[in-house]
Amino acid sequence: MASHNSALKAHKQSIERRDQNRALRTRLRRALREIRAAIDTGEGDQVNQALRSTVSLVDRMAGKGIIHRNAAARYKSRLASRVAKKSAAA
Repeated sequence: MASHNSALKAHKQSIERRDQNRALRTRLRRALREIRAAIDTGEGDQVNQALRSTVSLVDRMAGKGIIHRNAAARYKSRLASRVAKKSAAA
C-alpha cells in the first residue's frame, strides 16, 4: 500500500475512476442490449429514435476513453446495418 500522501491520493483517485468507468461501461452494455432487442421486435420510428440515442451514447463513451474509438465505430456500423436490414425486410 502507498505510504505517502501523494501516493495515497493517487490510489484513491484511481479507485474513484475505476468505479466511474465501470458504471459507464455497464450503462453502455445495457443500451446495446436494449437497442438490439428493439431492432428485433420494434417498429421503424421507435428503432430509429433508439438508434440515435445509442449512437450518441457510444460516441460519448469513446470520447471519454471508456471504449476504443474503433470499437465505437464497429458498434455503430453493426447497429446501423441491422436497422437497415430490418427496414429493408419490412
